[in-house]
Amino acid sequence: MHVIVLGCGVSGLSCGIRLLEAGHTVEIRARELPPHTTSDVAAAVWGPYRAFPQDRVTAWARRTFNVLCELAARPEAGIQVVRGVELFNEAPPEPWWAPCVPSLRAATAEELVPGFSHGYSFEAPIIEMPRYLPFLQARFRERGGRILQREVRSLDEVWREAPVVVNCTGLGARSLVGDDSLFPIRGEVLRVAPPPVAGFIVDESEVRGIGYVISRSADCILGGTAEDGNDSLVPDPAKGEAILERCRRLLPSGARFQVLEHKVGLRPGRPTVRLEEERVGEHRVIHNYGHGGAGVTLSWGCAEEVVALVGPVH
Repeated sequence: MHVIVLGCGVSGLSCGIRLLEAGHTVEIRARELPPHTTSDVAAAVWGPYRAFPQDRVTAWARRTFNVLCELAARPEAGIQVVRGVELFNEAPPEPWWAPCVPSLRAATAEELVPGFSHGYSFEAPIIEMPRYLPFLQARFRERGGRILQREVRSLDEVWREAPVVVNCTGLGARSLVGDDSLFPIRGEVLRVAPPPVAGFIVDESEVRGIGYVISRSADCILGGTAEDGNDSLVPDPAKGEAILERCRRLLPSGARFQVLEHKVGLRPGRPTVRLEEERVGEHRVIHNYGHGGAGVTLSWGCAEEVVALVGPVH
């Protein structure tokens, strides 16, 4: 079966690869290609953030966790599985995503940052998107997939060429299919170097905003923000300074680094992830969007469900 996937971020590429592996012929079409997609701005450490409903998200996140850990064995993928900590000022309940992470435990006193009384410690994949997305593109093309940079304004345009379309357009689904339940969750991050710590640190108690430090092989992401309904892609210098202030509380005293880049991305917020089949006459579209801040975290689990909905090769 010939399938056209709309969107060339992490969701579209993961779906394209799994569809090729299932024996379909696949073409990806997208207005923007890496390094200019929302996925390129992702921090990205595995974690189901702002994605619902919990039962489906847990299943997708668990499967993706396992696949990312497998891919970490390939240096070109840009994935490291490292131990990090989430910090709290009071004893937290067990996280709802605990079944996904076998290494989860209470943080030791040595792992806690001064000023915090409790925390989780666990191993999770850190994904370097500037390396991971080209890796996915190469894997897609090696299996015979084709990528075409072209904006698609309606499903009718592609239904003329393929009986099945997979919609991984993220916020673009607002105009493509008229989904008014989608909204931007604006996020700002700073890319700094050298990495001031190893692993990742997330402050879950910060009342002034999100605080996280995600160290990669040669640089580090400091974040962040989560502004519902704000669709500006212009970095805000004041928010950048606030991110620095929050993150310095998480770092060793005197940590030295240089800010290399101030980036903005728009997460595709939605009350629930939309992963379902829709039929219009003889045509079919499989929707796969609305992953909130968990596009990478859910990517492989969602892609495999998309393949099941598309069905077997005829």
